[in-house]
Amino acid sequence: MILSRKKEMELPATKLRIGLVIFPLILLTIAPILYLFFGYPLYYSTSTYKHLSNSSSSSAISSPSRYNHSSSSSDSYKTEDSEPSSYDNDYDDTYHDPKSSSLHNNDRLSISSSNGHHQVTPKKEHRRKKRKRKCDIFSGEWIPNPKAPYYTNTTCRAIHEHQNCIKYGRPDLGFMKWRWKPKECDLPLFDPYEFLEIVRGTRMAFVGDSVSRNHVQSLICLLSRVEHPEGDSQQEFNFQRWKYKTYNFTIATFWTTHLVRAEETETGPTGPNSFYNLYLDEPDPTWASQIGEFDYIIISSGQWFFRPLFLFDKQKRIGCLYCYIPGVRNVGAHFAYRRALRTTFKTILGLENFKGEVFLRTFAPSHFEGGEWDKGGNCLKTRPYRSNETELDGMNLETHSIQLDEFRIANRDKNRNDGLNLRLLDVTQMMLLRPDGHPSRFGHKREDKVILYNDCVHWCLPGPIDSWNDFLLDMLKNRDLKRLKY
Repeated sequence: MILSRKKEMELPATKLRIGLVIFPLILLTIAPILYLFFGYPLYYSTSTYKHLSNSSSSSAISSPSRYNHSSSSSDSYKTEDSEPSSYDNDYDDTYHDPKSSSLHNNDRLSISSSNGHHQVTPKKEHRRKKRKRKCDIFSGEWIPNPKAPYYTNTTCRAIHEHQNCIKYGRPDLGFMKWRWKPKECDLPLFDPYEFLEIVRGTRMAFVGDSVSRNHVQSLICLLSRVEHPEGDSQQEFNFQRWKYKTYNFTIATFWTTHLVRAEETETGPTGPNSFYNLYLDEPDPTWASQIGEFDYIIISSGQWFFRPLFLFDKQKRIGCLYCYIPGVRNVGAHFAYRRALRTTFKTILGLENFKGEVFLRTFAPSHFEGGEWDKGGNCLKTRPYRSNETELDGMNLETHSIQLDEFRIANRDKNRNDGLNLRLLDVTQMMLLRPDGHPSRFGHKREDKVILYNDCVHWCLPGPIDSWNDFLLDMLKNRDLKRLKY
């Protein structure tokens, strides 16, 4: 009886010992299977797993972000199964902080370098290579390009006289021999054949002031290596169209000083300092009435907002700029500029059945030194700046910030027109580095009486403005990719 009870007590203990041996063996056997499903081995200790997570998150935190929206960090670290974002492309036309140009080299983490010791499948290797290539094409440096220029003032008849620096004797020609190099990738030079194939059968409109026209002339000159367009000689200079018959492609310009309706008044001085009535809630009808027929719209503005203005909203005068009239509220230039941009985007977003692409081309800073444009200021430098030699500040910084703000707001609100694609063509930082690219006094004869005698606003052709079309082509090639959501 006692022996029987002893055996009964020993049996559970034996089973327990057997279980303690078999259970770990089973766990070790199924652990690889669980790893495939759950993504990490069960035999990582809690402290080890926390350490891996923290090292990854701390890297993300230590990397400064240029994007002022909550989705930026999640978009930067999408898993393989998540939808691709526009960060996976070779360009980045998203909203960013203008103060952070010095951070552009550090604001993207290299996933492949941090996890280089792990074996990955070929699919993951491809994804990581793709991420490694991503970069902000608008952040970089000007590097020598001895092969430039790709047209001259004799091969292109579209160059405006005031930008024809070679004709008027500019002695240094080095300003033509540079190209833009993004810090983290390469930006291909403009290929006119590829551009014309992409835009075949479409129409492209440039809406803006004389700097916008400067851009159009650069594009026409670059395309002249393939085809010279047909233009109507009877057209008004500020509202022209050029037709590329072989490609059924049309370029049009809509000249507008402020994007919104503006009327020159008889009040105050005449000439370049004359007053304008600016109707901040009404788009300029010269472009707004026709823009819906175009497939691509490039809008820009800026220079005309820094002169005397009377500001109207709903037909009522709400203030002025540089008027100093008793009883009239004097507001800052950027108040008017912000309202004008918002009205412009609202007009385009409200177009019925418009499914085209709209580019906001940011402003290009002027480079007057030694005085204002009408007080002896000039621009005589012969080489570009490096990115660490200058920075946006003052009015330039504020203007650029407003453009980025309004672009971000419009991109958020574009859900009202799902087929519309908004893009940011951000040339501000790159052109800040080109004080050598302006005509200065080499846009006219020395004895000519012109308003802008030393022109430090527009750009010589050929010249640095040609790189805007490198951007434009690169963005057109990537237009069908996923867009960043705000």
